[in-house]
Amino acid sequence: MLLMLKLLVTTLILSSVLVANQNKKIENFLKESFSNNPAIISLDVKIEDTVDVPTMDGWKALIIVIDAKLKAKPKERQVRQKMIWFSNGEVITKELISIKTGESLKDLVNLSFKKEYYKKENLIYGNANAKHKIAIFSDPLCPFCRTFVPEAINEMKNEPKKFAIYYYHFPLASIHPAAVELSQAAIAAELQGHKDVVLNMYKVEINPKERDVNKILKAFNKTMKTNIKVSDLKSQEVMQHFVSDVKIADEVMVSGTPTMFFDDKIDKSKRKYQSLK
Repeated sequence: MLLMLKLLVTTLILSSVLVANQNKKIENFLKESFSNNPAIISLDVKIEDTVDVPTMDGWKALIIVIDAKLKAKPKERQVRQKMIWFSNGEVITKELISIKTGESLKDLVNLSFKKEYYKKENLIYGNANAKHKIAIFSDPLCPFCRTFVPEAINEMKNEPKKFAIYYYHFPLASIHPAAVELSQAAIAAELQGHKDVVLNMYKVEINPKERDVNKILKAFNKTMKTNIKVSDLKSQEVMQHFVSDVKIADEVMVSGTPTMFFDDKIDKSKRKYQSLK
């Protein structure tokens, strides 16, 4: 028995060393490839995690994190990006397409929603120890979000023992710049004790392209019956919550809205909760 345990431990150690060496080779290969970009000043490439690829024996999805400093005006810019690559130990590719379905196998790679992401400040309805946890990433000015998210929340919020609803602000700043201040105003309103803030902020009428923070707050306060000021948006508590939400979205590779996780796994249908009602 002792000999078998020693052999098992030795095998596990050798396996870990081989994986580490393989990962290092891939990291070095990608770093050398990306370094050809003349805009890159410095670069770091790390494999953060590996996930088995469904239907593809021997293939792994590699969760790659890139930290780069880029040339930009008026000053250099630090960029952090997470992406998926695939490898079978011999070759590496950025894309795998199923011949049968024509779909990208990236869509089958699901990152788990870690326990530490379920933060108290993100729980908007339900009990933390409810049977099911729902995580919603949304932009309040996303056209689909404005109808779907309030509908989904309203269907779940009256069953607090069944559903714990966690909400994460994820404004798509490049196409809805007004959503950034709108999200920060919602956080400020919650901190002031206002109720049903997330649900009601989807009723705010404002041009998604609006950049005048005073106009955005005027529309928000009119709808929410609040008195949020510009200074409230940049308070330490508001910024900590906002940055945390965006960081968590990055960690689980959220790229569009609405994105939902059901019991730690991404729910591409966004409707799993309905099967339990």
